[in-house]
Amino acid sequence: MYTGLPGQFAQKICGHFAAGKDEARVTAPDQFRTEMIGLLPRLRRFAVTLCRSGPDADDLVQDACAAALQKWHHYDPAQPLDRWMFRIVRNLWISEIRKRQVRQGQGQIPAEEAIELQTADADDALAARQVQGKVSALPAELSQPLMLVCAEGYSYLEVSTLLEIPVGTVMSRIHRARKLLVSTLGQAERITS
Repeated sequence: MYTGLPGQFAQKICGHFAAGKDEARVTAPDQFRTEMIGLLPRLRRFAVTLCRSGPDADDLVQDACAAALQKWHHYDPAQPLDRWMFRIVRNLWISEIRKRQVRQGQGQIPAEEAIELQTADADDALAARQVQGKVSALPAELSQPLMLVCAEGYSYLEVSTLLEIPVGTVMSRIHRARKLLVSTLGQAERITS
């Protein structure tokens, strides 16, 4: 696991990628790396949604970047890089879940306790933790499309393609997720007042 700063993370990955490549192909990989580095915050946010753990999300993003850099020549420039990278992150997470089912007992830190998700203002931090906790409590099938549409700004059609499910299913899951969040946040508010 790499525990350095994000800039060091990008430099480590890019330095690893540059080693052993011939000079004639440097322009395309350089552009690819630059775009990928720009996606790191969004990839991490999506990874936290999947993993519900900051350290696991960091590992997942690092693995996804390493896989993308090894297979950058498979990337189709006609499609947006972010969709390709999100799919890699998702597929790696699915593989990790399968591995964990084989080896039981893996502990995780809840996303609402992750330092990266806390804000400076105490009231905002509390509200953000409550919402993040409620989103984390949703089943993955509801939280993934909700985060991709609400936090990442993807359209329903884009999320449908990314998650490989019908558009109607995306719309239904987001509707159910929002309904659950409103009801659970409403119940929590009534309890505290």
